[in-house]
Amino acid sequence: MPRPFRFGVQLLEVESGHHQQPAALVDTARRVEALGYDELFSYDHVGAADPFVPLVVAAMATERLRVGPLVLNNELHHPALLARTAATIDHLTGGRLVLGLGTGYMQSEHDAIDVALRPPRERVDRFGESLVVLRELLDTGHCDHDGGHHRVAVEDLGIRPVQARVPFLIGGHGRRVVGLAARHADIFQFTGLVHGEGGVPTPGGFALDRVAERARWLSEAAGDRDAEIERSVLIQSVCVGCMPADASDRAVRYGLDLDVLHESPFVLWGSVAEIVEKLVRLREWLGVSHVVVRDPEQFAPVVEVLQGR
Repeated sequence: MPRPFRFGVQLLEVESGHHQQPAALVDTARRVEALGYDELFSYDHVGAADPFVPLVVAAMATERLRVGPLVLNNELHHPALLARTAATIDHLTGGRLVLGLGTGYMQSEHDAIDVALRPPRERVDRFGESLVVLRELLDTGHCDHDGGHHRVAVEDLGIRPVQARVPFLIGGHGRRVVGLAARHADIFQFTGLVHGEGGVPTPGGFALDRVAERARWLSEAAGDRDAEIERSVLIQSVCVGCMPADASDRAVRYGLDLDVLHESPFVLWGSVAEIVEKLVRLREWLGVSHVVVRDPEQFAPVVEVLQGR
C-alpha cells in the first residue's frame, strides 16, 4: 500500500514594522489548518525572521498543525544548541515539531555575517556529524562526540522533547546528502535545485529522470530503512486550473524543454484533475507522498481531493 498523501505549506513570514503581525500569523496558521494542510513551515535565511519563534505562535493558535523550519542552514547552527532549541520548541508545541535540515549554500548570506562557507565536501562532512549529535541529544538527552567538526560532551540537555523521535526532514540533491538522508531522515525532500555561482540555486535537477536517479540512490543507500522514509517534494511553481502565460519563457530561463518542465515533480500546472493525476503518478514512480507548496489557497482544491488518500 502506498503512503497516504500529506500536504504542507512553506509560508511563515514576519514583516518588520507590522504591528498586527502576531494576529496575522495566527490567522495564517488557522487558515492553513482549516484548508486541510498537515504542516506549516518557515525558512532559515540571513535577512529574514528567526525560523523558530513564529512556529510557537502558529502551533499555539491551532489544534493539530505540525510546524518546522524548511530547512535550517546547518552551517549557522551548533548541533548541541540546535538540539536545545528543537527540544524546547517540541516541548512547547506539545510534540508538533518537524526539524528540517540542510547543508546551507548561499555565499552572500555568509559574507553578510562574516561566517566562512565551507567547501561542499567539508560542509557535507560537518552536516553528517551534526545529524549524529542532534539525533543522540534529542533521543537521549546526552551526547559524547569527538569528531572532525564537533566536540560535544553534554551530560544533560536540560529539556526533553515530547516526541520520542523528533522527525528529521532532510532536503538535498547531491549523492552524499542523499546518503546521509538514507541513514538519518524520517522525511527526504527532493529539491531539484543545484547550486550555481555563489551558491545561487538553479533548476538543474528539475527533470524527472534526475529525480528518479536520486530516488534510486536513496533506496539503495537506505536498504531496510527505505520503507521508513517518507519522500517529499517542494513545489516551485503552481498554477491550479491554468497554464502560466509565461510557461515557454520559464522553460527558456530554466534551460529546459517545455515538455520536460511539464513532467517535472517541482511544477504543477493544469486542472485539478490533471494535477491530481500527476501527483498519483509521482507517488507510483518516485514514492512521493509529502507535498509542500507556497500558495495554500490556490492549491487547496488539490488537497481536498487527495487528503488522506
